[in-house]
Amino acid sequence: MNRRHWLTSAAGLAGAAAAGVWLHRAPETVPGELLGADHALGHRLRGGTFPAPSETLTTDVLVVGGGIAGLAAGLRLRDASADFLLAELEEEVGGNSRSGANAISAYPWGAHYVPLPTKESVEVRRLFERLGVITGYDPAGLPVYDDYMLCADPDERLYLHGRWQDGLVPLLGVGANERAEYQRFFDHMAAYKALRGKDGRRAFSIPIDTSSGDPELRALDRLSFRAWLDREGYQGEHLRWLLDYSCRDDYGAGLDHVSAWAGIHYFASRNGRASNAEHDTVLTWAAGNGWLVDKLRTAIADHVRTRALAIRVKDGERPTVDLYLPDENRVVRVRARAVVLAVPRFVAKRLLHGGRFATNDQGFEYSPWLVANLSLDHLPSGPGADLAWDNVVYGSAMLGYVVSTHQSLAMRPKQTVITWYWPLDHLPPAAARQQALGRSTEEWKHLIQTEVLHLHPELKGAIRRIDLRLWGHAMIRPRPGFIWGEARQQALRQHPPIFFAHSDMAGISIFEEAYTFGVKAAEGVLDHLGLRV
Repeated sequence: MNRRHWLTSAAGLAGAAAAGVWLHRAPETVPGELLGADHALGHRLRGGTFPAPSETLTTDVLVVGGGIAGLAAGLRLRDASADFLLAELEEEVGGNSRSGANAISAYPWGAHYVPLPTKESVEVRRLFERLGVITGYDPAGLPVYDDYMLCADPDERLYLHGRWQDGLVPLLGVGANERAEYQRFFDHMAAYKALRGKDGRRAFSIPIDTSSGDPELRALDRLSFRAWLDREGYQGEHLRWLLDYSCRDDYGAGLDHVSAWAGIHYFASRNGRASNAEHDTVLTWAAGNGWLVDKLRTAIADHVRTRALAIRVKDGERPTVDLYLPDENRVVRVRARAVVLAVPRFVAKRLLHGGRFATNDQGFEYSPWLVANLSLDHLPSGPGADLAWDNVVYGSAMLGYVVSTHQSLAMRPKQTVITWYWPLDHLPPAAARQQALGRSTEEWKHLIQTEVLHLHPELKGAIRRIDLRLWGHAMIRPRPGFIWGEARQQALRQHPPIFFAHSDMAGISIFEEAYTFGVKAAEGVLDHLGLRV
């Protein structure tokens, strides 16, 4: 691909957009909104002033944060008949697993699938049994999944050299030497998947902290994934693109900013099996993981208070938490027997002022993202492989899109919503957040529309809405040295009656980690209070 071809390709367009270079084409006027967390309210934690408390409430447990970890903690507390309250800043719970819906379909605003749970993902398997995702077990003990929740075929396709191919491993125009390198790499990953450390545990597992503690394996965390690829002699352009894409998709950062341990974990940890699906099948819904959020929220709805910003936590035998209610401009003080802080580490640091334990957030780095949902009058098409659930563009700064109606029982839906994902990793995270917050809704829509129409010119005039959501701190980055470093190990320590639960405690932001940390924090609370059931 020469320079002229690159500059007129989807890769060139997204790269130019990421760098802030504008392609001066008058965009169509398309309605839509730019959504996101309440940044202004959240940033008041940095030093804003608040009214004095006007009311005091009491409860056994206060859960701060309504993402997956907070919801998981709430569900476990409810099952134990504990008296608890869950406080969430936003108008809806769910964190980056939230979803939306319109007249066409439900659609995700972030996380949109869960791989088949591994044997070690005990809490997630229990949840899936409870929700009917797992409907039973076959005579061999393999779980049977609800067929309608298993991603339907075709599941993936890749845009390469002007056409679509099946699967995400680049094949069009790839020579024998690179194909042989693919095989060597995937054989290498299969060996890691089967490997056990000197302590007998799997080398790479989910949840992460069930992985082997073998020092030789953990040493991989100190290397970048790129440095490991150099060391092992993996030089092929197409393989490196695939691995960089995989890291950006799961971690929001590329080969230079992800540890080799995390990069290998992506390929070597997922060994879930099913009676009625291939091992690499994923579970998905029109709303993405918002389907799971809805089930969790419904189960604990009577205990949830949204639009409630925790502004300070006072440690002690009976901790207190001050909640600012912005819609009423007042502060409520909650006195509890235990508190679960289901928030990112940098938020916990601002809530806890001094006290008996450190809340160091050094080393905790979060990737910003933009997610766009486009409502379309008809399905996208294009030369080559048929439309799939996940549609990825080779070389693009943006990752591509998933199709919300893919799981629909309709033979061929006339309309659809596609969810476009863009990890903003072209700058260091803080600078990328600043740039993102400085762009207007129309600028964002122009960038997305330009990319979509270049890839799918047949959609000209068929885009009815472009709704966007900015995630300033979408996911923790497993930078070199972080997963097995001291900062994360310190964050894992619980300090009753204050407990922590968030996916950033794992070093990677996936459903299984968030849910497990939430359940474990609630179990710790129940033990502390003598309420375990």
